[in-house]
Amino acid sequence: MPKKVLVIEDNQQNMYLTTFMLERRGYQVLQAWDGEQGIQTATRAIPDLILLDIQLPEMDGYAVASTLKADPRLATVPIVAVTSYAMAGDRERILASGCNGYIEKPINPETFLAQIEQFLAPGGPGEA
Repeated sequence: MPKKVLVIEDNQQNMYLTTFMLERRGYQVLQAWDGEQGIQTATRAIPDLILLDIQLPEMDGYAVASTLKADPRLATVPIVAVTSYAMAGDRERILASGCNGYIEKPINPETFLAQIEQFLAPGGPGEA
């Protein structure tokens, strides 16, 4: 059974690229276009990994990550922020909100899958 990856992203081009790369590698991709939809999808599907944009409409990624980690069913699901936030302190704030990792946009298609797959590996940084 393929691993489920939930992508929470409001940018159509970013969603397309991420989905394309993941599906090509054999992952089942679930899509959510805002934070609230992402929380609902995660709660319903319990994915193996969540890729989370931080700059979302209505509810930002910080609030989404905190909400997801507060749910006991999702507390051990790794969350990787995929974001253009790259200023001093952003990475620390993202990790403090509950994310297990951080990938800077624009993503590098040559390294992206290897970066996220470490969070799915047994004993990887995504395990609590």
